[in-house]
Amino acid sequence: MVLVLAVSDEADELLRVDVRPVQAARLIVACGDLPFEYLGYLMNALDVPLVFVPGNHDPDISGYRTSRAGLPLRAGLPARPPWPEGAVSAERRVVDVAGLRIAGLGGCQRYSEGPNQYTERQQASRAHALARRARWRRMRDGRGVDVLLTHAPPEGAGDAEDPPHRGFAALNWLAARLEPAWLLHGHVHPHGLVSGDHQLGGTVVRNVVGRHLLDIQPGAGARQSPAGASRAS
Repeated sequence: MVLVLAVSDEADELLRVDVRPVQAARLIVACGDLPFEYLGYLMNALDVPLVFVPGNHDPDISGYRTSRAGLPLRAGLPARPPWPEGAVSAERRVVDVAGLRIAGLGGCQRYSEGPNQYTERQQASRAHALARRARWRRMRDGRGVDVLLTHAPPEGAGDAEDPPHRGFAALNWLAARLEPAWLLHGHVHPHGLVSGDHQLGGTVVRNVVGRHLLDIQPGAGARQSPAGASRAS
């Protein structure tokens, strides 16, 4: 099991004072719309890796890559990414961190001219590209995706009726394709209410606005060679 601290949208000011309630976490995953300064603080205070996808209130992080020499580049020129040094962007990627395989697809439904917003058609195109990457990785080593990390929820699984907070049908398709144990998202604020989990096939969908601790077992998704189990804490 890997104990994961999942955060999104609302910074927990109590953790700025004392991280002991989450100090056993071995990985942080962030689903967007949190200050990068706050994420950097959590990562350094807990001394664990951090994986993130962007939300609609985050800056545009597209175009960054790392050279063979380890130098961050954008448009072929040296450029410092806006996220904390050492953090791992999972946006449109499949990454292996802390024993878990994580696929990421950030952003929300387009409602303005801001960054990290997509039409359903655009998100579907991005989802298909991510599914191809995950399939290629699985063909190489037999491992499927443990966690699908998104900002917006899937359609009908924790979304809202107003246009900016509607879920993406493309994420329902992607969850069915990847069959991860967990789909973690933010974006929809519960406003003090308890957000119940949703189920898409064998995938548990959870809104992690604020902070949540989860025990996730590597290899628990359906598309794995060895089968496993997972639970939330």
